[in-house]
Amino acid sequence: MHPSTTRSGNGDGGPAARTALLLLADGRFPAGGHAHSGGAEAAVHAGRIHDTATLEAFLTGRLHTAGLTAAALAAAAADGLDPLELDAAADARTPSPAQRSTSRRLGRQLLRAARTAWPAPALDDLAAALPGGPHQPVALGLTATAAGLGPGDAAAAAAYESVNGPATACVRLLGLDPYAVAAVLARLAPAADRIAADAVEAAGDARALGPEALPAASAPLLDHYAEQHASWKVRLFAS
Repeated sequence: MHPSTTRSGNGDGGPAARTALLLLADGRFPAGGHAHSGGAEAAVHAGRIHDTATLEAFLTGRLHTAGLTAAALAAAAADGLDPLELDAAADARTPSPAQRSTSRRLGRQLLRAARTAWPAPALDDLAAALPGGPHQPVALGLTATAAGLGPGDAAAAAAYESVNGPATACVRLLGLDPYAVAAVLARLAPAADRIAADAVEAAGDARALGPEALPAASAPLLDHYAEQHASWKVRLFAS
């Protein structure tokens, strides 16, 4: 078996897949994430984020709620669980209509990019089964597999995305020092690694018990912000 498709016990796709992981996590990968703030724009408008300290608090909360849920769904998809069942599980874990719409839009964009970068029948099948777009974490998990990555890589990418997108958005929204924001992300890195590890463990439980065993960490304020943001006529980010 080619080393890039070998899965080790921790779900890592192996050294040969590291560049693929870097590409997938790169904000320049055309998956549409750069147009979304992950709730940060509404949080800035509400005064909850106004400096690097409040940004760090916001990102910490987001990582342990939306980030954990997304990472577990991505890991489960990369581990071979039924993507349609996982998509339904993602829908059940996304109570905000605006959040569901955003997740599917991002999933559709990710699939488009992934099918060009790493053509695979599983990606084509998912696109055909869900023409409106799968939830983004599900698309991420299948993309990781197509790229030769494992569940741990998919979970790590999802956890990183959950904080990097809002952090980058706040540099634009508030003019924060990008060096200070990078330091915030560096401080959150160990927590993101733990979230990814927990997500892989949850995906293993889901293989035996079904998708209902996956985390459903709620973030009601993010749901509220998503609905509020969707009603704005003027905004910098799509969500």
